[in-house]
Amino acid sequence: MQGGPPSGGNLGRRRGGGDPPSPAPVANESGLRELGQSIDATRRRRPSSRKRRLRLTLLVLGLVVVLIVGSVAGYGWYLNHEVHRITVKGLATGETQGSENGTENILLVGSTDRCALKKQYIGYGICSQGVNGINSDVVMILHLNPTTHSVSILSIPRDLFVPNARIQGANKIDAALFQGPTQLVAAIQEDFAIPIQHYVELNFDSFASVVNALGGIKMYFPEPVYDAESDLDVTTVGCHQLNGFHALQVVRARHLVHKGPGVTSDNPADWTPEAQSDLARIRRDHEFLRVLATAVAKKGLSDPLTDRSLIAGVVPDLVVDSGFSAGHMINLVLTYHSVKIDQAPQLTLPVLEDTFGSYQYEGGNYGDIEFPDQPNDQSVVDSFLGITSSTNSMTGAPLPAPGHITVSVENGTGVTNQASTTSAALGALGFHMTELGDTPPVGQEAETVVYYGSKSPAVLAAAQEVANSISGSVTLGFNPSMVLGGAEVTVDTGTNFSVNPPKVATTTTTTPKKSKPSKGATTTTATTAVPATTTPTTTASGFEPPTSADEALEPWDPRSCTASGGEGP
Repeated sequence: MQGGPPSGGNLGRRRGGGDPPSPAPVANESGLRELGQSIDATRRRRPSSRKRRLRLTLLVLGLVVVLIVGSVAGYGWYLNHEVHRITVKGLATGETQGSENGTENILLVGSTDRCALKKQYIGYGICSQGVNGINSDVVMILHLNPTTHSVSILSIPRDLFVPNARIQGANKIDAALFQGPTQLVAAIQEDFAIPIQHYVELNFDSFASVVNALGGIKMYFPEPVYDAESDLDVTTVGCHQLNGFHALQVVRARHLVHKGPGVTSDNPADWTPEAQSDLARIRRDHEFLRVLATAVAKKGLSDPLTDRSLIAGVVPDLVVDSGFSAGHMINLVLTYHSVKIDQAPQLTLPVLEDTFGSYQYEGGNYGDIEFPDQPNDQSVVDSFLGITSSTNSMTGAPLPAPGHITVSVENGTGVTNQASTTSAALGALGFHMTELGDTPPVGQEAETVVYYGSKSPAVLAAAQEVANSISGSVTLGFNPSMVLGGAEVTVDTGTNFSVNPPKVATTTTTTPKKSKPSKGATTTTATTAVPATTTPTTTASGFEPPTSADEALEPWDPRSCTASGGEGP
């Protein structure tokens, strides 16, 4: 860990690299609300002149931070003067209909901006040595439901290729932050139809300060592990005390090797590399968040010394959107303070990982990428948001019927008759089909993109209904120039998709019983299959099978410790 803070704990340093229950009452609840209102009024009178933008590097403790910031009434000054607020355009309003009325989603982002750090450590990468890219290594969305007082978390893998990652067009989702938080918010809303109401970011120093303010945390390592890029270096099996710097090594690791059973060499070059890279890191980050939340709950937020350390460590580097007021933060505390974060659902969007290692798109090389996987992705998003597949995820209203949606199709691969057969298959589902066309192939592998040309709720809802009717590597995409004239939605066909077959029609008839009419009638149910239209069906050649939304820890992954220092569940 050359260039890093002094080592602490037990880590090795061999190498330098029904109706839900109502929440319990909060002490001085009226005082908290008044504090928030007072802080907001003061901030409006004396707007901050500080404009520096601090990039988040890793945020697996987002909910904990939000609750901590609003929970300590005695530190209202920090909320007013030290929290940095930035302008993030295009944030959504809350859902207005259905069971999700009043819910909100907070985007928690991790950035690779080393140049924003106050101190430079070689273990992070040095800005002056060229480690100066800005990408979102971690993208998490926090879903809050005030009616059920429930919380859920969704991670989006950083290498997922999407149409609106950049203003100029397609890229990996982690590339959006290079053009600012507004672009990242736009990409998530336009390509996933997930509304984002608030934005939160931290940096490395804030992350470490939270862990250090708690006196460190403990994690059990079932096997020795090493990651040359994050500088993680654990030489012995057992329960290890992690300070803030060591905790960063754990949550940043995505090039990890592990010393499995039967391996005698102490040289990491002889150990086994894990296969999933960023997806493995997400799995470990979710586990770390559970451990951290447990530590916060155990330590409590009533110890003035702990509170002061947490607030002083986090708030000066906390960046939120300008609409995320102190009053709203405190209201979140009052609503969700009793939530057990370690038990909240933590989901990851399923993806197809490439096996070819160098994705060529419109002549550009994008390295390792991942493709979406429908209907798995939409099922996970619906579960995360608490809605059904027939719900407009942006508003909570029902999706329109196919007969009310006008659709055109463009052949995006050059496969003979792909546009016409796709159009016929969608027509069999009841969509009103119009033009056919061709567009140049983007590469040997291509996603099927459901393009729409307006951000109005009605048009986006129409695109969602069309996307829900196609399986495979399918994604939404906002691009008016790709929508053929006269249509609301244009399907640009790719190399791995199939239109879902029409549903089976079911009829029920009731006839009186002849022998004993007094005992009622008999009911007969018959099913009639609607003839399916031939539709392109291709396999995802060059990709691994779809990943899971909730992957279990691998035998080498760190996890919680028991009270006696053993391996936790």
